[in-house]
Amino acid sequence: MRALVIGWASFRHGEATAGDVLGMRRVDEALSTMGLPHDLAWSPVHRPGDVNYEEVDPARYSDVVFVCGPVHGWQVREVHRRFAHCRRIAVGVSVIDPEDDTVTGFDQVFARDQGKVGTPDLSLGVPTDQVLVTGVILAPPQWEYGDSGRHAEVHASVREWIAGVDCARVPLDTRLASSDWERCETPDQFTSILSHLDVVVTTRLDGLVLSLQAGVPALAIDPVEGGGKVTAQADALGWPALVPAGEAGDRDVLDSWWSWCSSVQGRAVAALRALPADNGLMRDMVKALKTRPVR
Repeated sequence: MRALVIGWASFRHGEATAGDVLGMRRVDEALSTMGLPHDLAWSPVHRPGDVNYEEVDPARYSDVVFVCGPVHGWQVREVHRRFAHCRRIAVGVSVIDPEDDTVTGFDQVFARDQGKVGTPDLSLGVPTDQVLVTGVILAPPQWEYGDSGRHAEVHASVREWIAGVDCARVPLDTRLASSDWERCETPDQFTSILSHLDVVVTTRLDGLVLSLQAGVPALAIDPVEGGGKVTAQADALGWPALVPAGEAGDRDVLDSWWSWCSSVQGRAVAALRALPADNGLMRDMVKALKTRPVR
């Protein structure tokens, strides 16, 4: 006996949701506990390095366990066709039409929900590892820098790099809006989000400053060749985690500063930068306002 565990995360044209993948993990644990040899098959898009659902040999398996998601559609019918010789079980699934051939094609169906009747989802109670929650704040094009702006290439490098970092990524925008629910309406709302993060990766001055104000380490990347306002602000604040535009494509440099920002030392330095600064600009402005010009 050998079972193949599949779900919508196994299909090239399906989708991998966090809940469904946790459901597959729970089935994996249950089969391991009972000592049943099995494989988990994945979409070549979702996990290109793992067991590829499209390439598995159906003859190798005696059982198929379909996990979570709705039981309907041509992908499920293809499961019945390819694995017709196997005992096929669906567990933790949504049954929309009990008479549909995608449902009746299974030998047994243990539904998560059918009509208005439901049972707790398989993802509940599955252990997960905690990773760093990372805000990603990228600047829009800043045309004022002219030919020195390297925003497109810098952001492409940052996106490619951060996609390979094991962290929970939260895309953020410092621009406020009162009619767009995807943006904050007030600075208070935005800084409240920052306070719950572990690290921030940013190419914006606001991203750097407000992260440090919240005591959160910021890996700042200046998208301007030769240095722009991000570099100037990092220097003004004495913040070391700054990557110039020319080094944004160097993963070793980004990894090194990421490790530092994630460290105890990085968090301690960020906490110090959260203290009120002696702002010379405000002092100069007040002095100027108090001084009346001689006429």
